[in-house]
Formats: sequence, structure tokens, C-alpha cells
Amino acid sequence: MSRRSLVSLALIVAAAAGLLAASLAAGNRPLLGLDLKGGVEVVLVPADDPDRPVAIGEGDLDIAVEIIRDRIDGLGVAEPDVTRQGGRVVVQLPGISDQQRAIDIVGQTAELRFRPVCTPLDPEPAPVDDSGAELPPPPELPIPELDDRGLAPCPTGLDLSALPTTSSADDLLDRFVVLPHQDGSRRYLLGPSTLTGAGLSSADRGFTNEYVVEFNLKGGEEGADKFDELALVCNSLSEFCPTAQVAIVVDGSVESAPVVNEARFGGSGIISGNFSEEEAEDLALVLRYGALPIEFQDPTDPQSDSTSRAVSATIGGDSLRAGVIAGIVGLALVFLYMVGMYRLLGLVAMLSLGVSATLLWVIVAWLGETQDLALTLAGVTGLIVAIGVSLDSNVVYFEHLKEDVATGRMLRSSLEQSFAAAFRTIFRANFASLIAAVILYWLSAGSVRGFALMLGLASVLDLVATYFFLRPCAQLMARSPSLMAHPHRLGLPTREEAMPAGAEAS
Repeated sequence: MSRRSLVSLALIVAAAAGLLAASLAAGNRPLLGLDLKGGVEVVLVPADDPDRPVAIGEGDLDIAVEIIRDRIDGLGVAEPDVTRQGGRVVVQLPGISDQQRAIDIVGQTAELRFRPVCTPLDPEPAPVDDSGAELPPPPELPIPELDDRGLAPCPTGLDLSALPTTSSADDLLDRFVVLPHQDGSRRYLLGPSTLTGAGLSSADRGFTNEYVVEFNLKGGEEGADKFDELALVCNSLSEFCPTAQVAIVVDGSVESAPVVNEARFGGSGIISGNFSEEEAEDLALVLRYGALPIEFQDPTDPQSDSTSRAVSATIGGDSLRAGVIAGIVGLALVFLYMVGMYRLLGLVAMLSLGVSATLLWVIVAWLGETQDLALTLAGVTGLIVAIGVSLDSNVVYFEHLKEDVATGRMLRSSLEQSFAAAFRTIFRANFASLIAAVILYWLSAGSVRGFALMLGLASVLDLVATYFFLRPCAQLMARSPSLMAHPHRLGLPTREEAMPAGAEAS
């Protein structure tokens, strides 16, 4: 056995043991996905919108999928699975226990509008009619006459107490509207909106005596200039904004209505509204990643086609436990077969599998801690397939070895020389698996990518273990006189048993 082979054997064993010890000491462990850990699954179905000028297409759904995925990534959810299935969007969030928060984040349309406040109003009272007489129709807001800035003077002469809250269908950019405050304590009569969330460049949570959302606007007429134009109108207490307030409206609800104390803001501002830390973070998140192009049905509505369900951690734990038991039983049967079939060679094959499995566990645990890579049942399937590929590599070598012995070659030379031919086959098989894994990872999403990643990692590690562990072990066995004298200990026949009757060894 060459010194180089002995060094490679020692290094691969030391590396596997050292990395495993370091990983355990650091507390790294694989991060479990929805089907193993539990979490929330939300199925979103687009809402019917008769006012929509064109039908909802695949492009709208694809954009919604990307926005939802960005929002969830901003939440820090590990390995979320967001996919389009026909006309629906399916969202799986592992490790999330707050089901309502998940629904609010993934389905919120996040349509941001800035509107001048004409006047605050009391909450809308419930209609009361004890006489049974027909109630008078509520007053209607006038259609505004917009100037070149898109603004209109606030309406006068209306019975403000009788104004109804504007429905979502009538909540149009260029109309007067009556919208409630997000806490339901009051309503506002608001003017037309001249600036929407399309003018934002960024949004983030901040803290200035309370949790707020700090935002920055795009430069030019699209954002900062338009906001300063609105601020100037309100700061001057004009007929367009007599209260000096600008309402910040998100999805038809007034988050806050701050008084404008300056005529120019320079492209940034603050949304306040007595937010908790989590509420401020969630609002900044949906604003930062933009509005959904379509509205989805409410998953909490029993009459809705959209649904949500919490996947119990107990169910996930049962799946994991069943998988572990099946894996142990399968490995035990494989161990018995390999040792029974190939004796000491079979034991070496299982040790080689142990080395590659240890390295794979270290990598998966590290990716889970640093990159939020979650291990799902699909990933476990990839690992099981990889175990079969790894054992196949050993079987290819062992069968090559048998053929060489059967042709009359000396066992000592066969152990080393047959490896070269077998490794070419092993390399090509693993390289084919690696190509398939890369293509599958590139073209797929969600848990399927987890399967592809595990398969690709295992294919690479199988080559490493085969070359740096199995090869030097074979060379070491070739230097053992005892094994050369008793080939049955390697699961191999003697030269006499392997040679056909009447043939002579060369």
C-alpha cells in the first residue's frame, strides 16, 4: 500500500470525525420542513372581480407567487414552498405556529395610497329602524373635478354623520372615499389619491418612541416630487386638505393620518399607528415587496374557496419517526445482505457509506443553520436514493473484482487493478445523477429542489468516499497475506473455484 493511499485514508476518516464533532459542538442540526416539523399551509384562490378589465392570467399568478415568496423570505421562514397549481397559489410555511399572521402576510394585497384628509368622522353607526319604515338613502359623494395635479377641493354641504363607508369596489384612486381607521375608532373623508405604493423605493421597521414604518420614495415625479406636492397642499391648509393631514391607506384601511408639519420631506417619511414590533415589521414587509397584482379570497372565510390549515408538529414528528424507523430497518437489511454476500468487502462498503453519510449530515446541518435549508420528506427521499447509488458503486467494484478473479488473475493484483475500471463506471453513473440533480434543481421549486439538492450532494460525496476510502482500503487488504490465502473472507472464490473446469491458470 502506497504512503499516499494511507494518508488519504487517514485524512478522510479524520475529516469526517472532526467535522462531525465540530458540528455537534456548535449545535448544528438539520432544519426540518413542514411535513416533518409542522407549520401552516395556505391555499389561495383568486377572488372574482367584475370590475377587472382583463381576466386573471398565468402571468398574474406567477407575479403573485414571486411577491409572496419574497415576503416570506423577508420573514425568515426556512425553506418555504410557494407554488402555482393551476389557478391557485399554494403556500407551505414550516415552523410557523401563528396561522393568522401567515395568512395576513401571504394574502395581503398591500395597496398603499396617500390621500389628503378632508375631515375625520365618527364610526359608522348600525342602522336602526323600529317602525319598519324604509330608511332614506345615504348621501352620495360627488364625483370630483380634478385639477392638473389630480386633486379636488373637499366637498361641502354634506350630512357627514350619514356618509357610509366606501365599499372596496368604489375605493377608486380618483374619487372621494370614506375609509375607517385600522383600529375602527373613527373614519375619514378622504380626497383623491395622487401617490401610491408604486412610488416607494424601500420600507423598513423603525423605532422613534414607538414602532413605526420608515419609507423612502423614488426620485422625480413618480415619488418624491409627488409626495412633496401633496405635503405642500396640506401644510398650507388649502381647500384640498383643510385638516393638514395626509392619510396613509393600506388595503382600504387608514393606518395613520399624520399632520403635515413641513412643506417638503426630501423623499422619505414615517408611517405611525401605535404598531407593535411585529405589526410594524409585517407592514414594512408587504410594502417593501410590493402589491399583489390580484386579490385572493379570504382563507378564514368558511364560504371561501381559499383554505388554510395548520400542520401539527405531532403529525410531522410521526412522519419523521416513521422515516427513521424505516431507514434503520432498511440499513440493517442492507448491512446483512452486503456482509453475507461480500463478507469483509461488504463491511468496508458499509464503512464507506458511513463516511459519506457523516459528511452529508454535516453539510445538511450546516446549511440548515446558516442558509435556512429545511429537510423535507422529499429531501429524505433523495437521501434514500443516494444510499442506493452509493452501495451500487461498491457493488460495481466488487463484481469487477469477481470477474478479474474468474479470469485467472491473482487476487492481490485484482484488488488494485479492477478498481480503475470500476471507478470509471462509478464516476459516469454519479456524474449522470449529478446532471439530473442540477437540472431538476434549476427547473423546479420547493420540496422538489430539496430532493435534487440531496441527490446532488450525495452523488459528489459518494465519489469522494469511493476514491479516498474504498480504494485505500482495498489496497490495504491486498497487503494482507491472511486475506490473500483465504479469499472467502472477502466473499470471493479461490482461483481454482473461479476457473472453468479444464482451464489452466496463466
